[in-house]
Amino acid sequence: MADLLPHRSEPIVRRDQGVLDPNCHADTRRFHSGVGSLDLLRALRSSRQKRRPLSLNVQFPARLAGLAAGAGEDYLRRLEREIDLVGCHLAPEQRIEQFHLGGATPQAAQLQRLMKHLRQRFNFLEHDCGDYSIDVDLHHTDWATMGLLRDQGFNQVSIGVPDIGGDSQLSVARYQDPAPIHSLIDAARTFGYRSVSVDLGYGHAWQTPSSFARKLGTLIELEPDRLQVFDYAQPPARYRHQGQEQAGAACSQDAKEAMRRICFERLLAAGYQYIGLGQFVRPDDDLMMAQERGRLRRNCQGFTCHGYCDHVGFGLGAISQFDELYTQNHEGLEDYLQQLDLGQLATCRGWRCEAGD
Repeated sequence: MADLLPHRSEPIVRRDQGVLDPNCHADTRRFHSGVGSLDLLRALRSSRQKRRPLSLNVQFPARLAGLAAGAGEDYLRRLEREIDLVGCHLAPEQRIEQFHLGGATPQAAQLQRLMKHLRQRFNFLEHDCGDYSIDVDLHHTDWATMGLLRDQGFNQVSIGVPDIGGDSQLSVARYQDPAPIHSLIDAARTFGYRSVSVDLGYGHAWQTPSSFARKLGTLIELEPDRLQVFDYAQPPARYRHQGQEQAGAACSQDAKEAMRRICFERLLAAGYQYIGLGQFVRPDDDLMMAQERGRLRRNCQGFTCHGYCDHVGFGLGAISQFDELYTQNHEGLEDYLQQLDLGQLATCRGWRCEAGD
């Protein structure tokens, strides 16, 4: 995803690039098949020997909802197999300091089963000591789901807004309606989530600078802890299977630039700070404080306070990171399932960052 950089006419945002490691955010275009399962196994063994803390990422793809009945169960069964294949090479003492469940929110029974399996294999922290986050879809999540997620240990939530057009039945009027997102943020506050993030896209033909400003204004009034602003032409991974290519033409370049300018002006005026990659956070947010202390890093998930952790990815297209080594699972569903049916890791490619890259 391209960075949301301010133009010269926009306010200059302090971004101490010295606190960011430029080598820790992998360019997947460099990945190749010369890196594979054996490299991952060696990295897992090294992580175990050093007792490194861990950051886990599990992908539950949104595309499963459009497949045949039972596709979610089939995927979950292989996911559990992958967790076992990888987990047996790590030590029980290695703490899970960061955890993210991305993509679609599984059904309640699937979620409980997945979390039980993960907790049996890994050392999750108690008493909200870890940063455990999940992606939720605005129009497919209610208070009951938010309560269930909190009971399962999640303390951070990222609220996604589906695109208009394509596979989505969302209308412009419904998109502008603040009630659904207000309800979810209220639920998050009531259940004691530590951080609430909201996504906001711009750049479609059905958007105008004035309509974007109204939408942004309603979000600012709700005071989320973080806002992730992105261009619909280059959406985050969680939106790439919502029929983006069918969603309609882009707005004019002038309108897009105006929306970017509005975004910076309004959010900075409301007290948010820009830390890069389209991410705005409140001054008391963990990411902002990490930047102030020179500890902000990026991993496969974006900005993190846990850059010292080994990052282990599970699921379709998931990326793992161990120091200079990156590995990635198959992105094709059939390939991913078949590899695990053979009792093999789903790793298909990767990259080893060399000095000077």
